Amino acid sequence: MTARSRVSRRGLLGGGAAAAGVAGAFAAGRIAAPDPAKVAAPTASYPFHGERQAGIVTPAQDRLHFVALDVTTEDRDELIALLKAWTEAAARMTSGESAGPVGAVDGPGNAPPDDTGEALDLPPSRLTITFGFGPGLFVDADGKDRFGIADRRPEALEQLPKFSADVLDPARSDGDICIQACADDPQVAVHAIRNLVRIGFGTTAVRWSQLGFGRTSTTSTSQSTPRNLFGFKDGTANIKAEEREALDEHVWVGAGDDPKAAWLAGGSYLVTRRINMTIEVWDRQSLESQEQFVGRTKGTGAPLSGGEEMSDPDFSMQGSAGSIIPVDSHVRVVHPETNDGVRILRRGYNFVDGSNDVGGLDAGLFFIAYLRDPRTHFIPLQRAMSKSDALMEYLRFTGQALFAVPPGTGRGEYVGQALFA
Repeated sequence: MTARSRVSRRGLLGGGAAAAGVAGAFAAGRIAAPDPAKVAAPTASYPFHGERQAGIVTPAQDRLHFVALDVTTEDRDELIALLKAWTEAAARMTSGESAGPVGAVDGPGNAPPDDTGEALDLPPSRLTITFGFGPGLFVDADGKDRFGIADRRPEALEQLPKFSADVLDPARSDGDICIQACADDPQVAVHAIRNLVRIGFGTTAVRWSQLGFGRTSTTSTSQSTPRNLFGFKDGTANIKAEEREALDEHVWVGAGDDPKAAWLAGGSYLVTRRINMTIEVWDRQSLESQEQFVGRTKGTGAPLSGGEEMSDPDFSMQGSAGSIIPVDSHVRVVHPETNDGVRILRRGYNFVDGSNDVGGLDAGLFFIAYLRDPRTHFIPLQRAMSKSDALMEYLRFTGQALFAVPPGTGRGEYVGQALFA
């Protein structure tokens, strides 16, 4: 250990002996107490350990870094060792500490630090880190059971089918393992993924990744509904963390859902879809046309049948030209009322990845959804959307993936431990 003082991200929030000394000074009157109106609220952090993985029903943060990895080793022990190392690093980073036990500046000068350092002086920023397992982890492309877990593969964990209007890029699809990092500071999210990928060198390799900004859904009643890059409020009817019964019915895998995948009970399935929006074409449409395509007003987000944003749409209401809410409007096609009551928990983000090969913006929505069973809660919904949703004219689906997300990790355990027990 060098003589340099050790600084942790959490320490910079005012914790420890220094904070106690300052508090004593306030009490003794040596330092004037700050004006409460000028004191920022402490930055929240979420523990990594718990019954469920954080980053699902956690109030959606503003930034995302998502990565899908391929496992390059065929050694079961190496994979388990990596999962243990990832668990330890994730627990540290979500609490505001460095990725490694030594940190970015306190190790020997003749060796690489065990943390890359770009988040050294940043607070936790509500960082959450969520892990999932893809179909290829259980059986690879050649049908090989590399890690002795093929018999524990959930029946629903199959590569997603290609839907009509898909132009999928294999380099942006699938993966053996995914890691989702969400935070209110983009550098904190990037730091988390960068360091986890670094820990995995030699055992995993990045298949694809996605940065996101501006959440496009709300996962708590405490949050307002955000807007997507079409300018419309998005995810109004999304399942909220406070809806416990809805979560049990539509998001969490039940104990008896799949007997051979008991390890997944209490977890969920994660679907990603990279949705490019043809923004330049959309921007030339009239306001009335845009609202007809969506089925909601652009300003308040209220359904075209009237009321406020949270009002239930009235699909039976008729006007002089037919249904007030068009039969091919997005809100009507994907609404639970027209899909056997099925609901999903959405957690998507906007993205802008520069320009495409024809000079337009490479931009859109990185769709993330958590659901109980993709066979009943996503695939039929996507097929209905592909078949009759008016918005499809302005969307191109360029990547997708499906992962099984295990339940939370207790202290002393590692993520996915039940799968390998």
